[in-house]
Amino acid sequence: MSTYRIYKSTGEDELFVPVSQEQLKPLDSDKGTTTILLNDQLTYQEIDGFGASFTDSSVYLMNQILTEEQRDKVMSRLFHPEKGIGLSVIRNPMGASDYARTVYSYNDMPEQQTDAELTQFSISHDEEDVIPLTQQALALNPELKLFASPWSAPGWMKTSGSMITGQLKHEWYAAYAEYFVKYIQAYAAHGLPIHAITPQNEALYEPEHYPGMLMPAESQADFIQNHLKPAFVRNGISTKILCYDHNWDQPDYPLTVLEQAGKDVDGVAWHWYGGDASAQTKVYEAFAGKEVHFTEGSGGEWIPPFEQAFSNVMRTGIQILRNYSKSLVLWNMALNENNGPTVPGFGRSTCRGIVQVNQQTKELTYTLDYYALAHFSAIIRPKAVRIESTSSDSSIYSVAFRNTDGSVALVLFNDKEVKGNVQVKLREEEMLQFQLESQSALSMLIQHDQ
Repeated sequence: MSTYRIYKSTGEDELFVPVSQEQLKPLDSDKGTTTILLNDQLTYQEIDGFGASFTDSSVYLMNQILTEEQRDKVMSRLFHPEKGIGLSVIRNPMGASDYARTVYSYNDMPEQQTDAELTQFSISHDEEDVIPLTQQALALNPELKLFASPWSAPGWMKTSGSMITGQLKHEWYAAYAEYFVKYIQAYAAHGLPIHAITPQNEALYEPEHYPGMLMPAESQADFIQNHLKPAFVRNGISTKILCYDHNWDQPDYPLTVLEQAGKDVDGVAWHWYGGDASAQTKVYEAFAGKEVHFTEGSGGEWIPPFEQAFSNVMRTGIQILRNYSKSLVLWNMALNENNGPTVPGFGRSTCRGIVQVNQQTKELTYTLDYYALAHFSAIIRPKAVRIESTSSDSSIYSVAFRNTDGSVALVLFNDKEVKGNVQVKLREEEMLQFQLESQSALSMLIQHDQ
């Protein structure tokens, strides 16, 4: 005997709708049937969770533009495991990113001045909006894990003398390692343990209009092995170190870092703006035991039709998880009606937030990314273990997990242009049969009595 909790996407306005077993459409006798076979005896990675980023722009909108009632409601819908979709990973920028109102670090100095002892270090900027919302998220979901990534070191540490462009000067590697230590200690003092960091966001990209820092693979390996990890050890810090934090199309970068500094690296962080999710498996198989994390992917107006955009998040999300990722983290938690705010000079933004906050009307809208994340996060809980799932039709994507309570979570996406018949089997035992509409998602939680 099995019981089911089922959610479907049934159109642009109904992307995550609870349905009963009886509401599923019966098989169409004129069509063939795709079999989804689940084998919970064959297991893969344990999941940390799903989430997005509290950028400066996001927290400003959520903490200062929304009313307290609106904020509490949206936070609950984002993070509460029962009243919401139970997001359990937040990746916070360390200082300004492209989605910030100003360019700032935690240790800004006047031009031509340095601060070798980091006496001016302060996270006061984050204490206004970032920390209160992160604390609220943790209170709503105690299983929440915090990740952090810098877009740039303080300008005085860099060849450009600015947070825009440039590389980290070797003479400041040790000071920059202490910068991470101070950040982690400061957040811990606010009751916020940092689970993992990356040394640099998008280390191969040097943007000209917002904070960024070029950090070649050899430099990152040197920084981690000879400065960052030793600083963590000296200070009793157990925060994990993930390398790379960039696109799938350059797997040689994390391979180089792992070859040169592997004993000091816990895993690899990936983005989806180039290449294919299979790169995650390539690196995972080359360095067994190193974690895989997906730390940034944003939808936007470059995928204009709504259906394609939702389909992209579902299809790609399943592939990310099938390629050993322990996390699936999208980009801004919130953006406004103009896809901002962005740093001065950034130009027109085309990214989507998980929610949209209209700065003029204060209206709050949940975007397609919220509902796509819901298909995963509402049923796949932290510490769930991925189990084998096979589909007899490669156009019907699947990924499955076994939660700690024994329930099985299954996410399906029909990438075909036509609806199809689906039958789900667990260890050859038939569970459910139903129709799955074209370009639609279905997620289900199966409580299976032995």
